[in-house]
Amino acid sequence: MSKNECAKTRKVDDPYEIWTHDMAGFEWRVLKKYQNAENEAKNEYARWFCAVKSPYTYDSWEYGDVYVKDIKDMARRIESF
Repeated sequence: MSKNECAKTRKVDDPYEIWTHDMAGFEWRVLKKYQNAENEAKNEYARWFCAVKSPYTYDSWEYGDVYVKDIKDMARRIESF
């Protein structure tokens, strides 16, 4: 089994990945992944800890867990660090 390289929580200015949905104005910054990619693929409830900004957050970040499937289904990855 491979090691989870994204297990430590990062700051919003230094995320592991940035995902965006341009039409809706959403941006997800992945700050922590709970599982490695191999296990995420097997788990339909896999989640990431994210900072999320949208038109509904009044230009501020909201923090919380988000299902990986939800992000991947509606957004595109623009950066990976």
